[in-house]
Amino acid sequence: MLTEEDARRLVLAEIDDVRSHVTYDLQILRVEALPFGWIFYWGAVWDGQNRQRPRLGGNGPFLVDRENKRLIRTATSIPIARQIEVYERRLRREAHARNTAAKQAAQQP
Repeated sequence: MLTEEDARRLVLAEIDDVRSHVTYDLQILRVEALPFGWIFYWGAVWDGQNRQRPRLGGNGPFLVDRENKRLIRTATSIPIARQIEVYERRLRREAHARNTAAKQAAQQP
């Protein structure tokens, strides 16, 4: 099981990959707790000269699942609430499949 600090390290590693393609600093801007883990919003740091943050394309938030240690990059074109809903549905399907498999295994002679 991941802690929030473990999840933060995973996200920062992904952000480091993007840093090599841009000329400005990137950081985690906000973290929200979710029933299954966290959502990490990230982006460019404010530019002190222009008093505005550089715009990034494709910097959708990261979902991190504490139980199965998944790091999911979200799309910027789909509302994040919808993507969280889809992921939670996926988790329910996976849990159902595990329960079904366990019942079938228990019934085997």
